[in-house]
Amino acid sequence: MTSRAGFSGAIGDTPHIVLPKLSAALGRTIAGKAEFLNPGGSVKDRAAKGIVDDAEARGALAPGGTIVEGTAGNTGIALTLIGNERGYRVVICIPDDQSPEKFELLRTFGADVRVIEAVAFTNDNNYYHVARRIAAETPGALWADQFNNTANRRAHYATTGPEIWSAFGSRLTAFVAACGTGGTLAGTGSFLKERNREVRIVLCDPLGSALYSFVKRGVLEPDGDSNAEGIGIKRITENFKDAPVDDALQVDDRAMVEMAYWLLREEGLFVGGSAALNLVGAARYARTLPEGSTVVTILCDGGERYRSRLWNAAWLAENDCTPRATDLSFL
Repeated sequence: MTSRAGFSGAIGDTPHIVLPKLSAALGRTIAGKAEFLNPGGSVKDRAAKGIVDDAEARGALAPGGTIVEGTAGNTGIALTLIGNERGYRVVICIPDDQSPEKFELLRTFGADVRVIEAVAFTNDNNYYHVARRIAAETPGALWADQFNNTANRRAHYATTGPEIWSAFGSRLTAFVAACGTGGTLAGTGSFLKERNREVRIVLCDPLGSALYSFVKRGVLEPDGDSNAEGIGIKRITENFKDAPVDDALQVDDRAMVEMAYWLLREEGLFVGGSAALNLVGAARYARTLPEGSTVVTILCDGGERYRSRLWNAAWLAENDCTPRATDLSFL
């Protein structure tokens, strides 16, 4: 067994779980990179570590300093745990429409949590802008700025991409993933494209996001709405800009929910909504590829952080998303 140094040392090298029943049903290999097995419980551990490592190297974050971030939850959780490890105070601005479990975890882990009313990005009271102002007004503070700080993207270029390539190499046909900041798709995709230009990099977008229309038509035109947390965006971030995206598809909430419940029932995987949405996208895209193709996606986090929503019957009924499928017909 390999030993690792501290919380930061345990980030990455997550397994790739080939889903036997889904793969058999499609005639293509579908694998999910198990990012919920990072020590902070999500793919955002990689971005948080990359941002903090970069800030320390540049001298932008000194011992005893403060990390400030606006986040839908998982990046804040990761930054808080790294802050605990390295001796930084962490201030997290989070919109009030996220799952209660994330607020509870952030407080339990010791973050200074500022709950911000969920408003449009164009509103100066959006959580992103509030975090920026708090950082500017706090001596010795780093504004992590996960959306436009390209240390996020570089972390995935340096770790996620190489890990996937090491596992699958020339067998890899496509990498499919949703975007929140754009760092995972852009960084991973850039590395994979450098290894093989034929690998397809595909955006999987929830309704309500504008990235699907941007990839397909070159315009930012959001369509519909979604309850998916931590993914989907209506602007082009520095991390997403120039991402080597070959194609895009949209996934509605009902398909996302059906996949989450199918995965638990048939594959024994308890995941969050973004992971389920990614697998819907991976499965649908795989169907357009030759038999025997291999498609990899990201299992962003586990289901525990969404028990009051995605895994709550009353919430599902209220949002007309009660799962009903007994097979993969929802694909």
